[in-house]
Amino acid sequence: MKIGVFPGSFDPITIGHESVILRSLPLFDKVILAIGVNSLKQNMFSLDQRKHALARCFSNYSKISVDSYEGLTIEYCKKVNAHHIIRGLRISADFEYERNIALMNRELNPDIETIFLISEPQHSAITSTVVRDIYKNGGDISRFVPKGFEV
Repeated sequence: MKIGVFPGSFDPITIGHESVILRSLPLFDKVILAIGVNSLKQNMFSLDQRKHALARCFSNYSKISVDSYEGLTIEYCKKVNAHHIIRGLRISADFEYERNIALMNRELNPDIETIFLISEPQHSAITSTVVRDIYKNGGDISRFVPKGFEV
């Protein structure tokens, strides 16, 4: 079984994430949306809220599952027998950042490959950080998050 792991904080999930996730489905038998837990990071939404939001957004896709993990993504991939990490790239700065992580992951475990999917142009400005800021200030985030997103 070909398993891809899409790691992230998903705080919150955006339509850019959704697009990359859905576009990755033909490449894998299973895609795990893996919420990385970092106790030092201050998230807006709780882990349970993010898990439920992801589960709701992708409830119609049997190939998608939701999980969480602590520690290195590469170790999580070994645990779930995944040989691919899925990452979305919005802008060139994302490439430089993600490339370095992919190279280090490859050094740690050459059996796990990182797959980069370029975001669709209309999603390139959408970030979880900006969506959180809009939400905190009472703005309408509905056009930036997947349909079915609730907190």
